[in-house]
Amino acid sequence: MFFLLRFLCFYALVLGYGKLVRGQDDTPGTGTRLLCRVIPVGANTCVVPIVREPNAAAQEEELRNTVMQLRETNLQQKETIVNQLGTINELTAKLTLCESASEGGKYDSGGSWSKSKDNQNTMGDLPRDPNDTIDNLGKTMQSLKDRLENLEQQQQRANTSGVSFPSELRDLLQSRLGDLEKQLLSKVNNLEEEKSLLYNETAAHRQKTESTLNSLLTRINELEKGGSGFKSPEQFKLVLPLRTNYLYGRMTKSLPEMYAFTLCMWLRSSAGPGIGTPFSYGVPGQANEIVLIEWGNNPIELLINDKVAQLPLSLRDGRWHHICITWTTRDGLWEAYQDGQRLGAGDNLAPWHPIKPGGAIILGQEQDIVGGRFDATQAFVGELSQVNIWDNVLKPSDILTMANCSFYTPGNVVSWLDSDVEVFGGGAAKLPLEICQDRLSETES
Repeated sequence: MFFLLRFLCFYALVLGYGKLVRGQDDTPGTGTRLLCRVIPVGANTCVVPIVREPNAAAQEEELRNTVMQLRETNLQQKETIVNQLGTINELTAKLTLCESASEGGKYDSGGSWSKSKDNQNTMGDLPRDPNDTIDNLGKTMQSLKDRLENLEQQQQRANTSGVSFPSELRDLLQSRLGDLEKQLLSKVNNLEEEKSLLYNETAAHRQKTESTLNSLLTRINELEKGGSGFKSPEQFKLVLPLRTNYLYGRMTKSLPEMYAFTLCMWLRSSAGPGIGTPFSYGVPGQANEIVLIEWGNNPIELLINDKVAQLPLSLRDGRWHHICITWTTRDGLWEAYQDGQRLGAGDNLAPWHPIKPGGAIILGQEQDIVGGRFDATQAFVGELSQVNIWDNVLKPSDILTMANCSFYTPGNVVSWLDSDVEVFGGGAAKLPLEICQDRLSETES
């Protein structure tokens, strides 16, 4: 029965369509195709769907649209590559410009920016100072960042339009821009360091000048007052005639923190054994911060932070002598001058120790506590004048000019002024003195 139904279906198809087709229909232009399929037993019909071939004109139009889109994509890729090549050339030119800015100029002795003669044509608009250079480099950096943002926007537009951005070109641009940024930052840092050094040197010079001017101004004010009874505020001497623990002088000013100093004075003593302590400076926690002492038959000693160095000075002949002591915290270097001549030097005296501020300066006594507890056996007996302190190491030529009375230079930290020296104890006094005339009379006698 099953086979009979199949045969009837097959026969009906042949009668209905005229012929049996195994492949394409022989009738041209019909666009139809005959198919046979198995139908289940008991089906009431035998319907075969007609499959129509696609229209050739529609296929041709689709192919034409595809070709046009590919052409547009190709043109966009070419335009993008040309733009990126121009960007690379522009970045390379800016790098050359930056390198020329750093190599084509230098600082002259006055601290201003000037172009090198060997690189006059490297860059026609070199900045005249480091600030202009930093500004120009900053503008160049901002321009490069703007260019990178532009590239990123182009990449986003290319991605939106379906154009693939070349990864090699993007990596090259990012690498190149990274190198440029590092070089620019390095050059800016170098310029900042040079600017900082120049500022520090200028600030130190200005501070030194202001300190000297302040000392001179103080001296002028004292001269204008004219109330001390001396010809000038520094032309006096402190007289300590007895070896006691209650005769001394005190400087009203203290010392700042110092990493170097020069201490100079005129003194005359014939006491023995030892001239005692002409100068001492004590601070809380360290009474022997700076001490100059000759005790008993020992040589004169310089104490800094209770560390000791023996000085080859001879001061017991009863004549006026000019002495200077210099010291620096670096390696504890010290020098000792007498009458303008350097007689000794050494190192490792309290190295790297800063002189502490806020202490008491006592003339004629050694302090066991700040400003007191004196020992009569360590007292100075004699006369002192022009005790000055600087916060730097003076040149030997400056020391010599003071020792031979060619020029008087007041200390920039502590200067010898009548108003800054207090006298304590009956018998101690401040008397007029013209040190150079007294010394000349000693020489003649």
